[in-house]
Amino acid sequence: MVGGEPANSTVGIKVHHHPRRGGDNVVHPVGQSPPPLSKGSTPLPVVASHNQQQNVSSAGEFRPFRRWLPWLVPLFVGANVVLFVTTMYVNNCPSNSLKPESCIAKFLGRFSFQPMKENPLLGPSSSTLEKMGALDVDKVVDGHQAWRLLSCMWLHAGVFHILANMLSLVFIGIRLEQEFGFIRIGLVYVISGFGGSLLSALFIQSNISVGASGALFGLLGGMLSELITNWTIYANKLAALLTLVLIIIINLAVGILPHVDNFAHIGGFFSGFLLGFVFLIRPQFGWVNQKACPPGYIAPPAKSKHKTYQYVLWVVSVILLIVGFAVGLVTLLRGTNLNDHCSWCHYMSCVPTSLWSCKSSRVDCNLSQFGNELNITCISTGKSHVLSLSADGALSQSQQELCVQLCS
Repeated sequence: MVGGEPANSTVGIKVHHHPRRGGDNVVHPVGQSPPPLSKGSTPLPVVASHNQQQNVSSAGEFRPFRRWLPWLVPLFVGANVVLFVTTMYVNNCPSNSLKPESCIAKFLGRFSFQPMKENPLLGPSSSTLEKMGALDVDKVVDGHQAWRLLSCMWLHAGVFHILANMLSLVFIGIRLEQEFGFIRIGLVYVISGFGGSLLSALFIQSNISVGASGALFGLLGGMLSELITNWTIYANKLAALLTLVLIIIINLAVGILPHVDNFAHIGGFFSGFLLGFVFLIRPQFGWVNQKACPPGYIAPPAKSKHKTYQYVLWVVSVILLIVGFAVGLVTLLRGTNLNDHCSWCHYMSCVPTSLWSCKSSRVDCNLSQFGNELNITCISTGKSHVLSLSADGALSQSQQELCVQLCS
């Protein structure tokens, strides 16, 4: 989720439309044959039917499928931005930080960012993200807060994080919404985000996780399965397939860096891949040609709306999605950590090298209370800080968050 966002690339795919040839996708009036044109004569204008007129672009190019006006993807972008601003308002670094002078961009007031050592992405603290709905496995399992599997995909860890994700969403999502409409793309986006959160919660249980990357990888997976299931109607299919696979491999490879939730990427991708076979299926070109045929004309017959392999992929994908989500949810709610059953799976999210370590840095502090004052001492650095407690003895932040700030 955090980091490892899909590259801002789109794959251009055009529908293969045969030029007019004898016997190929040509419509003629019933009982008539088209009269031959004499030399130098001008062909009569052809009047398109209502269905054909709807599928003609402004440039005069015939489009066999409807083009939608995208509005849901821009709405998703706006919702993510509003939630990030709200998160920064709640964070209020100058008031909630042990060292207010270390806040970044202090001229922003309560919207200023946490210190770079604490959050290098220019964003809020982890305790604020947790308060706003970040994915925390302990709260999902023990606190029965399964809604965090969905809420975490609308939150972001910082400016760089949300900027990369929203640019990717604009470049990928708007094109898909134009082709398939807001309902199908909205379902692919949200369900893929849920699938990414579910797989992340099964493997990463010691840290919180936020970000829309799982949903974005779901859109990439949907693009790949859409190309496969609608293979026969595309012209530049091989070039599009190779380009799309390369983009997916590069972005998944970025996920092996530390502090990147690649399990969310993988879960979102495979969820979107299966959802593409369900929601992004296209009818045969011959069937579309029949429906767009003007009254009084006939087109080459099409046996069915979809091909047999499309129906098979649809059924198999629905079964795998239902079984996968059901088994995953039951396993998660039982508190199972899949790392205990897979010794090598953690390498899919982070591969240690000489340049970085995949071990999460642990900080420990000693706390001692004297009256209404709390003394916090970082064990690793020896730094200490004294806090004044409120009348009820409550702290404005968690002890772990205060410890992280002191040790950073």
